[in-house]
Formats: sequence, structure tokens, C-alpha cells
Amino acid sequence: MSNAAAKPAGRSAIFLTGSIMRHVVVMTMTGAIGLMTMFGADLADLYYLSLLKDTNVTAAIGFAGILSFSNLSMSLGIGIAAAALVARNLGAGDAARAKEFATSAVTFTLVVSGIYTLVAAIFADPIMRFLGAEGEALRLATSYIRILTPGFIMLATAVCCSFALRGIGSPTRAMFVTLGSAAATLVLDPIMIFHFGLGIQGAAIAHVCANAVALAFGLHGLGVHHRFLNRISLAGLRRDFRAIWAIAFPAILTQLATPFTVAYTTYAVAPYGTDAVSASAIIGRIVPVAFGIIFSLSGAVGPIIGQNFGAKDFGRVRQTLWDGLSFAAIYTLITSALLWLFREHIADALHLTGEARAIVIFFCTWIGITWAFAGAQFVANAAFNNLGRPALSTWFNWGKATLGTIPFAIAGSMIGQVEGMMAAIGVGSIVFGIASVWVAARIVRKLESGASHTHGHH
Repeated sequence: MSNAAAKPAGRSAIFLTGSIMRHVVVMTMTGAIGLMTMFGADLADLYYLSLLKDTNVTAAIGFAGILSFSNLSMSLGIGIAAAALVARNLGAGDAARAKEFATSAVTFTLVVSGIYTLVAAIFADPIMRFLGAEGEALRLATSYIRILTPGFIMLATAVCCSFALRGIGSPTRAMFVTLGSAAATLVLDPIMIFHFGLGIQGAAIAHVCANAVALAFGLHGLGVHHRFLNRISLAGLRRDFRAIWAIAFPAILTQLATPFTVAYTTYAVAPYGTDAVSASAIIGRIVPVAFGIIFSLSGAVGPIIGQNFGAKDFGRVRQTLWDGLSFAAIYTLITSALLWLFREHIADALHLTGEARAIVIFFCTWIGITWAFAGAQFVANAAFNNLGRPALSTWFNWGKATLGTIPFAIAGSMIGQVEGMMAAIGVGSIVFGIASVWVAARIVRKLESGASHTHGHH
């Protein structure tokens, strides 16, 4: 036991030295590769199933997706807590405590996703009915979920391991978790769906296998390679529960703001007809591909802020904030310029005509640039989660999802229909981006002056 315990103590906090911009770029890119492959695997999954030419199948996947997304939101919330607590304790030089937090976060994930899995499996039918599934779609969705549920626990635990790995500063091992899962999905999906003729049930079996692969990579990286896991124990979870819950609960709420925004936008666009709705759905597919890197900023910047905050190096905390913002700005400028240059080509490639074409071209021309401010808000959220103010990221995300979206959308649609609505929501995003960064910068200043006062007293 002694040598296993000695190993993590030698695990130094790697973000305390070296170029911050380099850390930001490496962490963001490895996170983005993982995210993009997951988006890609989901798209491929839908594509394979669409070849079955049965709308009941696609509808069933849509209904079941809501349960999968809720499971993912919970695991991301606990993961954010794991990364923050691991990074902060490593930065403060307490590797043993960091390891305890990693273990407790994994235990907590097992408990929460275990309960969620049981509920989803037992009540699959009434839940799907409640969401509006009926007939054949209901039957397919229910059987799909019952096969899929064991994968929920595996995926949730894999996500937690992946975040703990980022907290240690091991982004490549964290990336293997998502890459392994996506690769397994791409390989197994067509085999199960077509070769064995299992259809939608085959897709579910492929997902469970892919989740098992993700879990194997996560446990190997954290437990075997870094030796950063202790025995799973409920006593350890009782000891660390409050610290984990304080970050995980607001982080889960923060995650849920995104599907709320998507649901509201779909609802707001619906009165403008099918062209507008399909344009909205296409933009929903373009965004993760074009701005996936911006999505991964929050998880990338978090551990860098966490380790330096643990080490009380506020100069580097502030530098991380600014480098994260510069990265978001430069990346968005380049990407929105490319969207603008190729706006006609994108519309052609997607065979768009009429109103749908006009809306997508409008998005590529004007709206892309507002993602710099969404990126700024992701960086600010990472600061809130890792500097002990996680509730602020919840307030800002839900503020943007409600106040920053609904009144703007209503006013915008009065001025210029769908295009006006999109532009106005973009303006809301700019307002919340600037406000959140301003608050994050103030918190860093306040913590810094607090730290210098305590140093003054000693």
C-alpha cells in the first residue's frame, strides 16, 4: 500500500508553471476533440438509423435522447466538481486530499447514476408516454431505454474519471475516454443494426458497449496509470459530500440551461413554418461543429484556474482568465470569417432553398461573431466554479437562458421575424458575456486583495 500511496504525492500541479496560453490551448483542443467525436458519433448513429426509413425509430431516439441528456447533465455537474476539488487541492500541495476527492466524486457518481438508472428502467414506459410518445414509437423508445440504462452508470462514471484526469492535468488520458467511446460507437453501430439485423435495439447494445469502453479508459487512466483512486467507500463520500455537492448542484443546474434554451428557441421559431424550423435545426447542427472548441473552453480553463487558486497565485489566475478570453475572441473571429466566406457554399451543400436558405445565410453572415461572448461566459463560469462561487455560473446561465433570450426573442421577432429574433438573441448573449466577465474579474481582484491582507498580518 505504501508505494501506491506515495505515487500521487509526487503528482505535482502542472499548471503552476509554464505558458498559460499553451496550457489553455492544449486543454481546450484535447477537450474539443473528445466533444467533437461524440457529436460526430451521435450524428452517425442517427444516420445509420435513418437508413431503416422508419420515422418511429427516429422519433423513439428523440424521446430516449431526453433521458440520456439528463444523465449526461448530472454526470457533467459532478465531473466539474471533481475537477475543481482535485485541481484546487493539488495546487495547494495536498495530493492525498486531491486523491480522496477524486475517489469520493466517483462514489457519488455511482450512487446518483445508479438510482437514476433504476428509475429510468422501471418507469421507462410512463416517462415516454409523459413526453408524448405513442404507438410503435412508444414501444421502440421503451425497449431502447431498457437496453440502454446499464450504460448510464458506465458513462456517468467514465465522465467523472475524465474530469478528475483534467483536474490532475492529464488532458490526453481524459480525451481517450471520449475518443474510445466514439470509436466503439462508430464500429459497433452498423454491425449491430444491420449485420445482426437488430435495428434500434442494436443501436442501444452498441451504446452500452461503447460506454463500457469509455469506463475502461477512465478507470485505467485514473486508477492504474496515475494511481489516483482509493477504495470506493461510503464513509469517504459522507466526509466529502458537502464539498462536492456545493459545486455539483449548481453545475448540474447550469448544464440544464442549454436544453432549455434549445427548447424555447424551437418553440419560438415554430410559428414561422417548417422552413424556419428546419433552418433552426440545421443551425443547431452547424453550431457544435463550428464552435465546439468554444464549448470545451469552460472545462479546459477550470483546472488551470483551480490549481493556481489552490497555490494562491492570483497573477496566474488573472492571466488564465485573460488568455481564455483572448483565445475565445481569436478563435471566434477566424471561424465567423470562414462561415461568412463560405455562407453560400454551406447553403448549397445542405440543398437549402427559399426561407430556410435565407435564414442559414443570415446566421453565417451576422450571428457567428456573437459566439465570442458566449465563449467569454464559458470562461467566466469556469472561474466561478473553481474560485468557490459556483452559484454565480448557475445565475448567469439561467439569466441568459431566460432574460437574455425570451424578451430579446420577442422584441427581435417583432422587428424582423426570424432573422430579427436571431440577431436579438445574439445581443442578449453579448450583454451576458460582458457582465459575467466583469463579475469574474472583480472576484479575482477581491480574492487577491484578501490574500495580500492576510499575508500582511502574518
